[in-house]
Amino acid sequence: MKIALVQTNLIWENPIENRSHLAQKITGFMEEVDLIVLPEMFASGFTMNPKAVAETITGETIAWLQHLAKAKDCAITGSLVIEENGKYYNRLVFVYPNGELKTYDKRHLFTLAGEDKVYTAGKEKLIIDYKGFRICPLICYDLRFPVFARNTEDYDVLLYVANWPKPRINAWDILLKARAVENMSYAIGVNRIGMDENELEYVGHSQAVDFLGNYLLEPQETDGVFIVELDKEKLLETRSKLAFLEDKDQFKLL
Repeated sequence: MKIALVQTNLIWENPIENRSHLAQKITGFMEEVDLIVLPEMFASGFTMNPKAVAETITGETIAWLQHLAKAKDCAITGSLVIEENGKYYNRLVFVYPNGELKTYDKRHLFTLAGEDKVYTAGKEKLIIDYKGFRICPLICYDLRFPVFARNTEDYDVLLYVANWPKPRINAWDILLKARAVENMSYAIGVNRIGMDENELEYVGHSQAVDFLGNYLLEPQETDGVFIVELDKEKLLETRSKLAFLEDKDQFKLL
């Protein structure tokens, strides 16, 4: 499976400009891919003012994603601010090439920024079956919590979208490798670059790590679209040979 990691600056609380900017990035590369990954809150940046940017699950940005997925004949994923029943969610959407949607609401809200005060936490993990791979999509701060990411569903790919700032970027690099190794899974991380309105700097470090902790794509710091290819057969061969997951402790997350 070929995955395109879109690492770029985001325009603060401006979905229209962000859609236009990202459309140029997405339509600008000619290589055929199976999945395009956008950062966390790709339509607005990591805002704690959801009223300014919130949309519904049938809103303009979702329709835009569905149009792009059909035009590129591939899946697209990323998170945005969604309002539903009077509550706001940092919601990842996975759009299939035919426009079908799967969604995941961020489970671990970033209390340091007050995300828990304005957004509602999700409760359910999502596993996506797509082109022979099982994908577990998570969002930014989720990366710090290994129990929730624990591979009890036999997934093949851990996928993190983020707005992870420069002062803590070393933790991002370390934890992506750790999640890949402990779960014997590919780990893909897509982060933004640039400055936001809170004067936080982002240096990207979008990357891809294999199930043994080796880089398929080393951390990137420039604006761009980076393409990686995952090998399911090699993953299964390694799991069969090493079988570390069979020795995991048996417990359930309540």
